[in-house]
Amino acid sequence: MPDPNQMILATFIHNSGAHPGGWRWPGAPAVDQHDFAHFAHLAQTAERGKMHCYFSGDSQGFPSISGKDAFAATDYAGKLEPTTLLAALAVVTKHIGLIATASTTYNEPYAIARRFASLDHISKGRAGWNVVTSASDGEARNFGRDLNMDHDARYARAEEFVDVARNLWDSWEDGAILRDRDAARYFDPAKVHELGHKGEHFTVAGPLNVARPPQGHPIIVQAGGSGPGRALAARTADMIFTAASSVEVAKEFRDDMRARAAAFGRNPDHVKIIPSVQLMVRASEAEARRADEELLDLVPEALALRTLSLQLGVDLSHLSVNDRLPDLPETNGGKWVQQSIIRMAREEDLPIGLLARRVVVSRASFSYTGTPEQVADLCENWFRAGAADGFSLSPNYQPGVLEDFVDQVIPILQKRGLFRAEYEGDTLRENLGLPRPENAFVANPALGCEPRMWA
Repeated sequence: MPDPNQMILATFIHNSGAHPGGWRWPGAPAVDQHDFAHFAHLAQTAERGKMHCYFSGDSQGFPSISGKDAFAATDYAGKLEPTTLLAALAVVTKHIGLIATASTTYNEPYAIARRFASLDHISKGRAGWNVVTSASDGEARNFGRDLNMDHDARYARAEEFVDVARNLWDSWEDGAILRDRDAARYFDPAKVHELGHKGEHFTVAGPLNVARPPQGHPIIVQAGGSGPGRALAARTADMIFTAASSVEVAKEFRDDMRARAAAFGRNPDHVKIIPSVQLMVRASEAEARRADEELLDLVPEALALRTLSLQLGVDLSHLSVNDRLPDLPETNGGKWVQQSIIRMAREEDLPIGLLARRVVVSRASFSYTGTPEQVADLCENWFRAGAADGFSLSPNYQPGVLEDFVDQVIPILQKRGLFRAEYEGDTLRENLGLPRPENAFVANPALGCEPRMWA
């Protein structure tokens, strides 16, 4: 079992890096974002550092705020579909967890349950699903809608979506596959269950046509910070990613989520809270400050302003860089990020130009550059303060920042007893110290109905 006094470490996949100027950094190689070898190197580097998870975000559209020319300065143009990428990475890794993002707004439960069950089998129990509800009108227009679904409606759909997916994973009991040649029985039909689900958003007969995943259920990850988002995460998530601008904000969020999980009858220790951090290592404080400044200088002002508009869900192009952020209308996008940015602007009295430069770097997450010891100190302080169960590293540029973290920071954390020296288990659940879910149909035989196809 993992040591509860040791932190979880994940890394977030970006084509060239989390920093929008990262692809222009002189030390970053010119990488084709569709080159599998690039992603394989990143996954293998993270695995060499004994990190828990390799996490791929996703969207099914282009940024919806006007300003295509500004976004031409980023590497947003091409993103590989994450479950396809992670299935390939499963073949070239052995231990690290593989977490892919998939939307509950522009997908169907059967297809997603099948996709992640397949990934869990291919990876031998290392799959995770990051549940998102899609905040962009740009995605909506690719799926027959002019505007995105209402915020609360998206989360109501997500609640039912996750429940259906879980029941589909349970529609095959463990041991249902017999492969009994003598009896000519490949599987036991008594251990395969139809859902017969008829809900507000979905009608799904089941059963799934993939056997129960090795983990029972792939890890469920969620990152919503709004009221409905927190409720969904507290009820369903094994791991919660969050953007926190300070240790105080992170601790407040973790305390709240643990209390919410307990209110749903869950063990709070089985809900891992993982803030996203942009950390960069340099040999000295002077080099760290210089690297931050040089990276930021690689971001065009127009891109910074458009990114701020995108994160807030409001076009700010009519305002001056010296203006303060006005009162904003409620939007249909990601409310937690919007609220975090507004709080930052108000508390620090930032003009829009400076706010945009801050947001384009971190998107409301915590960003820090320091020596290896300083970065390790920061991780230790947050962890010991109860602000985090671990961290999701978003490297400013690839692959150098991840390599530096693995080679220079992780050994310090290991020496301090804060991070493991080897993987403890075979599956992602085992390495996170999470129990394997009980099969819902075994626990409650009245849940579904027998499949009509062989009744």
